[in-house]
Amino acid sequence: MTKMPSMPHIPRLSVTVDIVLFTIRDRRLQVLLIKRLAPPFANRYALPGGFVLEDESVETAAVRELREETGVDRVYLEQLYTFGDLHRDPRGRVITVAYYALVPHTQSLHAGTDAADAAWFPVSSLPQVALTTGRSSSTRTCASATS
Repeated sequence: MTKMPSMPHIPRLSVTVDIVLFTIRDRRLQVLLIKRLAPPFANRYALPGGFVLEDESVETAAVRELREETGVDRVYLEQLYTFGDLHRDPRGRVITVAYYALVPHTQSLHAGTDAADAAWFPVSSLPQVALTTGRSSSTRTCASATS
């Protein structure tokens, strides 16, 4: 009987998506943030996003999370960056794939699922944002990288 080679240890990690959605309002670049309902960071603003389910692609997860948390649908999303800094999420090891898009300022918003609110904020004056990349000013960095 042939012995199977031993498999290397496969680390347990999760994959999430974040969506950096921009619009121009009052001649200013603005970004969409949601107010989280669930811990960690309940009642703090964050980018829309969430965990990728086992039976979906990261692209499908981004579209689903954006629709569930903000009501925004039918938006062309472009992949921006993959973030993997250690210890940035208190729930465990998380790799985040970020997407971005520019939408008309007339886009209708409504908070849903695990979001208490969805609102536009000027990029120049963002509130403190939860669950960022682990780097200081990362949301501002994402915003300026795409502008």
